[in-house]
Amino acid sequence: MAEVDWASFALVSGSSVVVLALAHVISFDIGRRIGRYNVVDVTWGVGFVLVAAVAAVLGDGDAARRVLLLVLTTVWGVRLSWHMVRKSRGKGEDPRYTALLERSGGNSPRVVLRRIFFTQGLAQWFVSLPLQLSAAVGPTHLTVVLGIGVVLWVAGVFFEAVGDAQLAQWKADPANKGKVMDLGLWAWTRHPNYFGDSLVWWGLWLIAASVWPGVLTVLSPIAMTYFLVFATGARLLEKTMSKRPGYPEYQQRTSYFIPRPPKRHAAHGRA
Repeated sequence: MAEVDWASFALVSGSSVVVLALAHVISFDIGRRIGRYNVVDVTWGVGFVLVAAVAAVLGDGDAARRVLLLVLTTVWGVRLSWHMVRKSRGKGEDPRYTALLERSGGNSPRVVLRRIFFTQGLAQWFVSLPLQLSAAVGPTHLTVVLGIGVVLWVAGVFFEAVGDAQLAQWKADPANKGKVMDLGLWAWTRHPNYFGDSLVWWGLWLIAASVWPGVLTVLSPIAMTYFLVFATGARLLEKTMSKRPGYPEYQQRTSYFIPRPPKRHAAHGRA
C-alpha cells in the first residue's frame, strides 16, 4: 500500500484553489467587459489544465503518473476550451446563464460571481481531486487499472471531439437549418460530447485509483457525470431543444446519454 504525503497533497490542493480562483476572477472581468459570462465555459477546460500543472510541479508522488495525468488533462482541456472559444465567438450570452441569472435575482456582480464563477470553480476543485491526490502518492501498483483508465480516456476524447466536429460540420451547411442532427455519433446518443466528457473523467479517476488511496476520490467522477447528465449539461439543454420541431421524435428513437443503436434510422438527418 503506497503512502500519501499529506503535506504534499495539502500544498497541491491549496495551490489549486488559488489558481482556480485567479482564473475565474480573470474570466469574470473578461465576461463583464464583453457583456457575456459564457466565457466561463472556456475557463472550464483551462482550469483543469492548471490544476494538473500544479499537481505535476508541486506534487512529490510518482513522477510518471503525474506527467501522464498532466498530458491527458491538457489534451482534453485545451481541445475543449478551444472548441468553446470557436463555438461562442460572435454570439451572445448562453441561454443557460441568462435563465440562471434571472432565477437568481439579476446580473449584479455579486450574483454573477456567486452563481456562475464560484460555483464552477468549486466544482472544478472537487472534480479534480483525483489529480490532486494522485500527485502525492507513490508508484502505481495496479497497472491494468491504469491501462483501462487510459483506454476510457481515449474513448471519451473520441466521443467528445468527433461529436463536436460532426455537429459543427452539420451546422455549417445551410441546408440543415431547422433540422435535427441525428447522424454519426448523434444517432447513437443525443449527447455524445457529454458522454465522452464523463468517460474522460472516469478514465482519469481510474489512473488515480491505480494506487491507494486514489479510489477514495470516486465521488469526483460521479459529480462530473451528475453535472453532465442532470445539472448544467444534457437535461438543461434538452429543456430548450425539446421545443424544436422534430426533437421529440428524435428523443423517442435515440438514447439519452449512453450510446446504443437507434430504434430506427433517419434519412439525411431529418427528424
